[in-house]
Amino acid sequence: MQPNIVSANFLTDNPVIYEQRFPDPGHLAARFVDDLVHRFGNGRDLLDVGCGTGRDARYWSAHGYRVTGLDSSPQMVEHAQAHCPGADFVVADMRSFETASLLGGHGNPKDPRPRFDVITCLDSAFLYCHSNDDIDAFLRQCHQHLRPGGLLIAEMRNGAFFLGNTELLDEVREQVVVWDGVEYRSRTRLWIDHEDQLLRRERRWVWPGRVEPLTQQSAWRLLFPQELRYFAVRHGFAVVAMFDEPGPRAETPWRRGAALSTRLSGDRLHVVLRRNE
Repeated sequence: MQPNIVSANFLTDNPVIYEQRFPDPGHLAARFVDDLVHRFGNGRDLLDVGCGTGRDARYWSAHGYRVTGLDSSPQMVEHAQAHCPGADFVVADMRSFETASLLGGHGNPKDPRPRFDVITCLDSAFLYCHSNDDIDAFLRQCHQHLRPGGLLIAEMRNGAFFLGNTELLDEVREQVVVWDGVEYRSRTRLWIDHEDQLLRRERRWVWPGRVEPLTQQSAWRLLFPQELRYFAVRHGFAVVAMFDEPGPRAETPWRRGAALSTRLSGDRLHVVLRRNE
């Protein structure tokens, strides 16, 4: 059966196609986070910002974490809750979520104390904070919801990679996703908006039965390591790790216990922040 196609954002609003396009059968991203939690922190209460389909939450829930997932897409949250009943999921904005909305029926919504040991923000979700004000708002929320000593683990594109490197910008990329016998074809181009410090993307989708291409645009803030350190300290965090490789989406795949490269020149950037006491 062909899924009900939603056009607000083709991939993120159609979870089954999203998982087909971005498979992670070995739960590499979730295991990557678990390794960093064991290296740099502890605790089992985890908030996943930009939780998507709940795939990572399923792994964490099965390995002893108490998980809450947050995403701005109602379709993603509905899919995640259906496939991971052991976690709680909410539709919320990463810049303004409230403690009461994250309790999922547990605890006292009037209790102002932070309730999470770990907050994760993977697959460049952090970079949907396009402005400095957005970044300030998100980090304030993280500081408020993390217990003292808690970790914020973020994985994203590395702005420094684009200093003199144009390999991701030089050509239009064509890809095909097949779901239930239907081919969904996309053409993607990327370019840098220097004024707003954004990496912009245009993606055009076509599939059998669609007359006109579905054209969608999105963008990510390009952040540099020094900027991230500045924002972290500004909001009461210590930087305990910052590295480009290895990682779940880095050129050098992540493996448990691997040494962390601090060259900071790769395509991906991984940051572990600790909330100060």
